[in-house]
Amino acid sequence: MTIELIRNIGVVAHIDAGKTTVTERLLFHAGELHKVGEVHDGAAEMDWMELERERGITITAAATALSWRDHDIHLIDTPGHVDFTMEVERSLRVLDGAVVVFSAVDGVEPQSETVWRQADKFHVPRIAFVNKMDRIGADFEAVLEQMRKQLHANPAAVQLPMGAEDEFNGVIDLVTLRGYRLAGDLEQSSEPMELDARWLEAARQARQQLIETIADVDEDLAELYLADQEPSNDQLAQALRRACRARQVVPVFCGAALRNKGVDLLLDGIIGYLPSPEDLPPLKGTVPGGSGEIITLKAGEKEPVCALLFKVAMDEGRRLVYLRVFSGCITPGMEMYNPRLNAKERIARLFIMHSHKRQRVDKAGPGSIVAATGLRYTTTGDTLCSEDTPVLLEDIQAYEPVMSLALELGSSSDSDKLELSLSKLADEDPTVLVRVDEETGQTLISGMGELHLEILVERLRREFNLSVTVGRPQVVFRETVSKVAEEKSVVERKLKDAELYGEACCRVAPRQRGKGMKFVCAVEAESGTPQAVIDAAMEGIKGGAMSGPDGHPLTDATVTLLSVGYKDLPEMLAGVQAAGSAAARKAIAAADPVRLEPIMSLEVVAPDEDVGSVIGDLQSRRGLIQDVGWRGHMRLVKAQAPLANMFGYSTALRSLSHGRATFTMHFHIFDRMA
Repeated sequence: MTIELIRNIGVVAHIDAGKTTVTERLLFHAGELHKVGEVHDGAAEMDWMELERERGITITAAATALSWRDHDIHLIDTPGHVDFTMEVERSLRVLDGAVVVFSAVDGVEPQSETVWRQADKFHVPRIAFVNKMDRIGADFEAVLEQMRKQLHANPAAVQLPMGAEDEFNGVIDLVTLRGYRLAGDLEQSSEPMELDARWLEAARQARQQLIETIADVDEDLAELYLADQEPSNDQLAQALRRACRARQVVPVFCGAALRNKGVDLLLDGIIGYLPSPEDLPPLKGTVPGGSGEIITLKAGEKEPVCALLFKVAMDEGRRLVYLRVFSGCITPGMEMYNPRLNAKERIARLFIMHSHKRQRVDKAGPGSIVAATGLRYTTTGDTLCSEDTPVLLEDIQAYEPVMSLALELGSSSDSDKLELSLSKLADEDPTVLVRVDEETGQTLISGMGELHLEILVERLRREFNLSVTVGRPQVVFRETVSKVAEEKSVVERKLKDAELYGEACCRVAPRQRGKGMKFVCAVEAESGTPQAVIDAAMEGIKGGAMSGPDGHPLTDATVTLLSVGYKDLPEMLAGVQAAGSAAARKAIAAADPVRLEPIMSLEVVAPDEDVGSVIGDLQSRRGLIQDVGWRGHMRLVKAQAPLANMFGYSTALRSLSHGRATFTMHFHIFDRMA
């Protein structure tokens, strides 16, 4: 398969927009599935985990591959729930394009905005599929308008829906002005149909709008438009392809995936408008070692090999890693170099994945997304390359967990098994943190939310056969400083076999919320102080500034090393490092440290008659109401509230609204809540 015939795409959406159903239909039309499994029946091919099928949600990103019109499409179906947003993040890091699924009834929802921002972060071109056009309340134009206002996108409708709700039974391709009847039969593809005068006139007007949208961003089409020349179908398609791949427009399709309406036309759009690996700008990496020198990677088989490990999974207890190959070729038995570890690892076997099923392959070329066995130490975000041409790609940053659970074992003899099981889960998911409370001896797991932790506990019970009980969820706090402070520390100790001496002075200052920690060295090597002494002092202040006085991790502060003193002793560096650590702790204590708590963003959709009760309840939870508007015929309440006050909110909201209200909640920032 030549590289221009490859498409690497992800399917992303808010939960319940129909993302996995769309993926199932894509696989069916491509001949990869001979029987369609439904999400609501717990039989979807891509939701292969038992927990996914029980709950009807996607928990882990699943990769598959399919062929359509002589193209190879590598596809990743991602979760829609905010607790598993890291799965979306690391998938988009290695994809060349995305299909964003919107509900025609609900439009742009909170997680839709999150995945859109993630796609922006990695400069991923995308097309949109407005699903559920057959549902009551479906409104194609309203979704386009929400995309403009809420996502600041430039949607270009390439299809005109013929009807909506129970009258939705066709679409018109605005590039070719060809109508298609959507029968809704799984065994049938969309059928071309003749357009009557009414639909033909509506299609011409919509096509003119499409031309104007693209002409605003494409010079070639703009020239034709200004010369009052009608572009040919091919000229319009080429201009739309260029604009999509440059992320200047978002081609928008529509359909009803559950009824199999419009999915084959979406497949045509994927290969027609989304880019191949060859269409994208060359990937850039850096030379390992900290020099910052940039290396440009071309997507060619004869180029030096370079791949990124973006996901780790445990398959029947064995470690399986997912790789995106950017350049060169990988084969089983090949020795790969990991510049982060400065070590080599050997690839044992390579597979194309079809959800949880493996298809063994003998080679993975540029543009491939494959799974491999044999890599024991390489983990999420690591680069694999040739030792002769080392390169370091941008890492995948994990989100900070915001909630913890205490675990207790039914049998103390299982403690070693618990430790091993948790290490495997943490290896799979970078947002899982595990630690032991020094005071209570309890094992604590931290994650992104209640559902995330609930799933982790269930996996411990089912996959690892551990009898565990859990305590009440606990909020993960942070600490920061509220003013500038400077402190000096002198460490002078005489031990049995050595003498320690060191001096250090440092300053701490608050930073803007969400900016994290920054460490600065104001001591210059030219001052006569050896660089090794300066480095030891910096290591000391970094260690001393890991946490605040209450033991919570420190954040949003700048720590500056102002001066360092030393004596020429055998343990010189240890003394200086101890002084740096002590100086940092003293300065933090003097800078009025404060505790920060996780603040969540909420969107509550409720009937108009219940909105007063909803607002009152949120305010009683220290919630800050930001906006009250409308979403269709329901009221939309946007708010921020501390996580500590939101436990059990789903039950309370059901009671307040007689089960008619829904809500979404995701982490916003660590801050002080009034």
